[in-house]
Amino acid sequence: MAAMAMRPRPRRPHRGWPRQGQEPSVHVFRSMLVAVCAALMILVPRPAAAATEIPDERALAAFFDAAMADGLAADHVPGAVVSVVGSGKMLFSKGYGLADVENRRPFDPATSMVRIASITKLFTWTAVMQQVQQGKLDLKADLNRYLTAFRIPATYPRPITLQDLMDHTAGFEDRTIGVGSPSKDDVPPLADYLADNMPARVRPPGEVSAYSNYGAALAGHIVARVSGQPYDEYVRDHILDPLAMRHSTAAEPVPAPLAADLARSYDYEDGAYRRKPFVFDNLAPDGSISATANDMAHFMIAHLLDGRFGDRRILDEPTARLMHRRTFAADPRIDGYAHGFKEQTLNGHRVIMHDGGWEGFQSALLLVPHAGLGLFVSTNSPGGADAMTKIIPAFFDRFLPGKRAAPDGGASVMPVEGFYKLTRSAESSIEKVVALTSSTRLRVAGGKLTFRGSTWSPLGPGLYQQNGGTQRLALVTGGSDVAYVATDGPAYQRVPWWDTPPVNAVIVLLFAVTALTAVLGLPVAAVVRPAKKRPVSRVWRAGRVLTGLAAAVGLVFVVLFTLVLTGDTSILYGVPTNVQVLLVLPLLVLALTAAAVGTTVRAWRRAGVLARCHQVVVLAGLLALLWFCRHWNLLGWHL
Repeated sequence: MAAMAMRPRPRRPHRGWPRQGQEPSVHVFRSMLVAVCAALMILVPRPAAAATEIPDERALAAFFDAAMADGLAADHVPGAVVSVVGSGKMLFSKGYGLADVENRRPFDPATSMVRIASITKLFTWTAVMQQVQQGKLDLKADLNRYLTAFRIPATYPRPITLQDLMDHTAGFEDRTIGVGSPSKDDVPPLADYLADNMPARVRPPGEVSAYSNYGAALAGHIVARVSGQPYDEYVRDHILDPLAMRHSTAAEPVPAPLAADLARSYDYEDGAYRRKPFVFDNLAPDGSISATANDMAHFMIAHLLDGRFGDRRILDEPTARLMHRRTFAADPRIDGYAHGFKEQTLNGHRVIMHDGGWEGFQSALLLVPHAGLGLFVSTNSPGGADAMTKIIPAFFDRFLPGKRAAPDGGASVMPVEGFYKLTRSAESSIEKVVALTSSTRLRVAGGKLTFRGSTWSPLGPGLYQQNGGTQRLALVTGGSDVAYVATDGPAYQRVPWWDTPPVNAVIVLLFAVTALTAVLGLPVAAVVRPAKKRPVSRVWRAGRVLTGLAAAVGLVFVVLFTLVLTGDTSILYGVPTNVQVLLVLPLLVLALTAAAVGTTVRAWRRAGVLARCHQVVVLAGLLALLWFCRHWNLLGWHL
């Protein structure tokens, strides 16, 4: 999800008021484990190895036994499960800790099912490629060719394609509100949800990546449409069954025969584990699959063997190889996408991967095609993201050492100083305000950049490398001259000056100061009366009272909304009633301000100069607050 700082009670950051990049102070849900990706990208490279060897079971067991022993307890993770494949077979799998704390049930890689969250998208993209292989889908065709219940609006000249969805370059804004449901009965049909919650198109397709859960769900819906099967049944019949993934399902809730094996997820609070509830995904093709580590090994083997698992196939060899080829990168010298797989360059090795996080479960799947090696790891607590930022890099340092090659070519794009927000952000809903709290400044000094807490040194024309790490940053200019910063992970878009945090902080501060003079001035004026009081009309007095009331209501809103943003409010099931009631206050400010302006104009000539000056200043502050509320979708119910 993407937008406000609020945390979805059920699912760890990725479905709540999502915080972009340096997410706001409120918990969020996120479908990619950003922390894992970030850590993978900032490793100090090791000396290159002479060759990549497939590790044996004993070496893998020794590594993971030590890594899990150190990582799980330190990061307050009840349990984890891991599987490693190589040379077309499973090399190692093991469970660590507890899959169910209350019942003391240990993790078992053969039976303990974890919710793999956004790794589900790899199954969705595989399903898309199956339909491409059969000639039922065209990756370059207008999506509307395959839609009947609703249409994608023609906001830009070029239509959105399936390839755009796979590359996360469709140009959709991000929406988080109401992506989850507390029960099966609350989950709407996928087509209805997609039609009723379509995000706005905010940039031309193919320009830059902006991770989209909606886009993956839309692709899954299209697969269901052309195949004639519901998404979960399609995945079962055409991917899970051929791969002998007998302890996995895309159905929610988990079918009864498997339900007892579902691992539980937990928050760690006040020294104890608190179980998180099962949350239903309204966008099922983006994150509904529950699977065991051993079953995920089968999926990895099939992709590493160009679509084959045993004597069965999920893709023919040409289609499987095509799926693993790069399809988009904002700059050819940084990592991009390969038909839905996220590229990463780790210790000089090209890795295609995906990660996922959903209400406590944190998982990552990484394939190294040239080495025929695959890794799946999953934990059942938010602290697992921190554990994996140590375990996965250590795995590559131990078994796949090397260093990244120097880049070639590239366009010379001059850096543009200013504030940048994640391209994955909301524009049309109340979630837009998260971009205000999470924007980060890019500065240029001495030929180097400072961005997101790091210094970046020139590496080539328009290309920079993070000091002390291997993450790269490329400067990109969009078709409408929009400045972007694209990294090996997410991309960022420069915001206009009126969207920057300092400008908006000044606006709110000026309102607060002027409002306080009005709120405090009314009682003072009532008590302290000048010796020679100038006659004041009732209309002017009414205008002053209305202005004071508007200022008071505005101050209350600013304080309460700040508490909402920095608190533990969840929008997973929709915007809470208390927040919706809070949004009445800006409308009340608008009504009171309009009335105050009208009465002030009527009685303008009957007031003193100082009184008129003060009234204008306070009204200007109120108008500034109203602009702020309207601009950030807080005036009315933009849900």
